[in-house]
Amino acid sequence: MMAQPQLEKKVPPRARPPLTGKSVAALCVASFAVGLLLSGWMPLLSAPISTVDKTSAPGCDDSRVSKGLAGERHDPKGIMSEVSRTHHVIRSLDKTVSSLEMELAVERARSGVAGAAGSSKALQKAFVVIGINTAFSSKKRRDSLRETWVPSGEKLRRLEKEKGIVVRFVIGRSGAADRALDAEEAEHKDFLRLDHVEGYHELSSKTRIYFATAVATWDADFYVKVDDDVHLNLGMLATRLAKYRARPRVYVGCMKSGPVLSQRGVKYHEPEYWKFGDVGNKYFRHATGQIYAVSKDLAAYISVNQPILHRFANEDVSVGAWLIGLEVEHVDDRSMCCATPPDCEWKKRAGNVCVASFDWSCSGVCRSVDRMKLIHDACGEDQAALWGVAT
Repeated sequence: MMAQPQLEKKVPPRARPPLTGKSVAALCVASFAVGLLLSGWMPLLSAPISTVDKTSAPGCDDSRVSKGLAGERHDPKGIMSEVSRTHHVIRSLDKTVSSLEMELAVERARSGVAGAAGSSKALQKAFVVIGINTAFSSKKRRDSLRETWVPSGEKLRRLEKEKGIVVRFVIGRSGAADRALDAEEAEHKDFLRLDHVEGYHELSSKTRIYFATAVATWDADFYVKVDDDVHLNLGMLATRLAKYRARPRVYVGCMKSGPVLSQRGVKYHEPEYWKFGDVGNKYFRHATGQIYAVSKDLAAYISVNQPILHRFANEDVSVGAWLIGLEVEHVDDRSMCCATPPDCEWKKRAGNVCVASFDWSCSGVCRSVDRMKLIHDACGEDQAALWGVAT
C-alpha cells in the first residue's frame, strides 16, 4: 500500500517584534541627522571625515576635497558659530515646549472650571486683569476708588473693550445673604465674586482662588492683585507691564525681604518660622502684598496647582513661596511702591509718574477714605495717559 503524501503545513508568518527602546532612540538620532543634513548643518557633524582614505573615492578631485577639509579644520570660529546657533535653537525649542505645556495645563484647568459650571463660553481676551482685594465692610473704600482711579459705568466697559484693561473688586461670599453688597454689585457691575469665605487669616486662600477664577474667566497677559487702600495709575501700570509682554514667567512688584517674626502676639507673626531657618532670619525675596503682577503662565501655574500650594501666615510670603522654586524673573519695580505726597507728587513733577502709592506705616494709604482724592489730585496721571497707552 502506498503511503499517503503528507500535506505540507503552512507556517504562519512571524509577527514583527515591536521596536525596542534602543531602536526607537536610534531612529530618533537618524531623523535628527537627516534634519541637520537638510538644514545645512551637517558639515558640523561631518568634520571628522578628514580621516577617510582619499583613495576609497575614485573619480573625486582629491585636491579639492583636501582643500575643503583643511578649510574646515582650520576654521574653529565657524564651528563654534554653528555650535552657538544649535545651542540657541535648542534653548528656543525648550522654551517653546515649556510654553506649550503651560498652555495645555491652562486649557485643562479652564475646561474643568467650565465643565463644573456647565458653560463652554469662550474666554474674553484682555491685556491685564486687575483684581482689587476688598471686604464686605469696605464700601467707603470702594467708593473712594470709584471717585478717583477706578472707572465706572460706560468708561469701565470701554476700557476693557479698547485697551484690554479689566478692573474688578474681588470679594468672597458671606454665609448669609448680603443684600447691600448685591445691590452695589447690580449698580456698578465691577465685582468678581469668589467661592470663598472672607477673613483676614484667609488672604492666601483668597489669592489662590482669585488667580484661578481670573484665569478661568479672562485670557490675559497679566494678572494683578492690589489692595483697596492703594492709589494706582492704570495707564502707568499698563505701560510698565507692556515692557515684559514677550518674557515668560514674570513676577513684578516691589521686592522685599523682611524678618521672620517668631514672637507670638505680634503683627505678621509667622507660626511656621522654624521653616525659614534659625531665629532672626529673613524671608526670601518676594513682592510686597499691596500690589504685584504675574504673567499668564504663572497665574495658570497657581490655578492648576492651587490644591497643593502651601499657605503661610502672610499672603505676600505665600505668593513668593509658590514662585521661588520656579524659573521666574523677579522684577523689582520701585515705581509700584511710591510714598504718598510729597514723594509721588515730586516724582510726577519730575516726569516720573508712579504706578502705585501708599504709606508703609499703614501697609496702604493711611485714612484712605479721607485722603484718596487728595492723593489722586497730586499724583494721578493725566487721562490722556490712560486712553493713549498702547496695549
